[in-house]
Amino acid sequence: MNKFLVSSMLFLICFCSMMAQQKHDASVKSVMDNVITRLYSKVPPKKYDSIDDGFMLNFLTKNEKTVLATKYQYFKVNVPVTVSLMRYVNQANVPFWLAESGFKKTTNKVKNTEYEYEVWQKNFVPGWVNLGIPGFDNNRVVYFITVGAKNKSDELKITHQYPSEYGLSKMEKGSFTYHDWSDLKISELPEELEGQILFTTVRGRSREAHVEDAFRKTLFPSSKKPDQIMLTWSENPSNSVAIQWRTNTAINDGTVNYWKKNTSDTLSAKASVSVMEDRMLYNDRYINRFTSEIKQLEANTTYDYRVGSEIAHSWSEVRNFKTEAKNTNQFSFIWFGDTHRDPKWAEMLQDSYLRHPEIAFYSIAGDIVSTGLYRDEWDMFFGYSKDVFSYKPLMTVPGNHDRQDGLGAWMYYQLFSLPKNGPEKVDPESTYAFEYGNALFLMIDATQPNEDQTAWIEKQLKNTKATWKFVMFHFPPYNFEEPYLDIQQEWCGIFDTYHVDMVMSGHIHYYMRSKPINHGKVVKSFNEGTVYAVSIGTHGNHDDIGQEPYGEKRYKDGQFYQHMEIKDRVLKYTTYNKEGNIVDELLIDKNQN
Repeated sequence: MNKFLVSSMLFLICFCSMMAQQKHDASVKSVMDNVITRLYSKVPPKKYDSIDDGFMLNFLTKNEKTVLATKYQYFKVNVPVTVSLMRYVNQANVPFWLAESGFKKTTNKVKNTEYEYEVWQKNFVPGWVNLGIPGFDNNRVVYFITVGAKNKSDELKITHQYPSEYGLSKMEKGSFTYHDWSDLKISELPEELEGQILFTTVRGRSREAHVEDAFRKTLFPSSKKPDQIMLTWSENPSNSVAIQWRTNTAINDGTVNYWKKNTSDTLSAKASVSVMEDRMLYNDRYINRFTSEIKQLEANTTYDYRVGSEIAHSWSEVRNFKTEAKNTNQFSFIWFGDTHRDPKWAEMLQDSYLRHPEIAFYSIAGDIVSTGLYRDEWDMFFGYSKDVFSYKPLMTVPGNHDRQDGLGAWMYYQLFSLPKNGPEKVDPESTYAFEYGNALFLMIDATQPNEDQTAWIEKQLKNTKATWKFVMFHFPPYNFEEPYLDIQQEWCGIFDTYHVDMVMSGHIHYYMRSKPINHGKVVKSFNEGTVYAVSIGTHGNHDDIGQEPYGEKRYKDGQFYQHMEIKDRVLKYTTYNKEGNIVDELLIDKNQN
């Protein structure tokens, strides 16, 4: 065989292998990434709102349809099986691939406590089972499946499951299907499905091919000039600071120049950069996020700084920050309940910044935005906030709106540089602890499993020597609408044992400050019990807030912020409304028994 023929055959083998690998590697995400890129180049924005199933089926290539019909969910079975697919009866469009692939609609129904599903079925021989997307809409009640052996005597084994992170369960009354709504239980099912293997899922999977009414435009697009400049702490507030900012993707290098105020000795620190994509944000799909960790600062010192690009000579205006004084026992901070990127909240933020220039930092008790996987909402949060967080650090915890539909809070983590000293079993930077002055702050992500955080919480409280102990998380254990008994049982006893002074929360969209509580009962002294405070930065949504015998002060509506001033062993708690009026006050004096 001549060398040319051998070379040609080797090339053909390699090419075919490469094409097979590409086909194997094709995924719903890769296809949709390419489809949206092509769509942006061929379809004008004015037509985005008219895109529907019919448009997509004409726009997609044959290979793209094949991937969308087979790569959403797949696995292998070792024996002949029947796959039952439960589809929400009120979803407008049946997935394009369902009937074409051989599934047939039955007369059976499955119900849970909220929804009704029709049952589609198909028989499969041993081998691969490939299923497609739930649709091009964002119907969060995504389909789920069960698998049962055709012959009852066969021992069914499921292997090579994709996605692998969602577990297999048993189909029966009381089973849950969505990890992000595990309280939603199966209440009615056909007898033939009982005991079958149930594939659990999350509602967020509806976003994987979402196109209908999906296109968004940010009000605050990025540019070459740095913006969204924000201070946080990821280490010691007395000698370090973390600075984050944004540019468009034309800028790939980031630097912080900083110097002691009223001096000219300038230091520089490089920044790490990461690309953030929001596929459906058609006017600003990609941005660059920069983070610089500055260390070895002097305590109790004001620094001027600017951020930008040395290569592009594009710099921000000069800002400043102040490090924590060593051994201080006098400081103040401000915290908010849910902010939901509300422009009216941002007006209140601006007012608070002018009213209390001495504060050390801000905190938000979750639900910072309304949809945490939409970057345009974070753009609104930063855009409306203007420059406040470039002068005062922001220390936050995520709420349920910041992590959505079982898809996590990856945008939140990419935006905020926070301490990574939390429990091992939760996401880094979601739960963490820091000390400022003579106070310990436990910032807890209550959207993560309670039990995975309990031992860590107790360890932090047991080992601290801080005079004041504050805890912040999103879901309030005590409230009129939805008392979180699981949190009361898991954490509140620990708060009692180690005497947490105040728990700060949001979520319920009203204001409540409790009397001191110990073991679920009101006690006489603040030295004996914990104050549970619920606040709201955006508007309330209740006509009636019921009765709460433990409530000391309550408002069903309004927008508020809490100013916390510590002077050694005395805490002055003051709540302001949006008009700047004091609506609640509290003094806790640890010098008094």
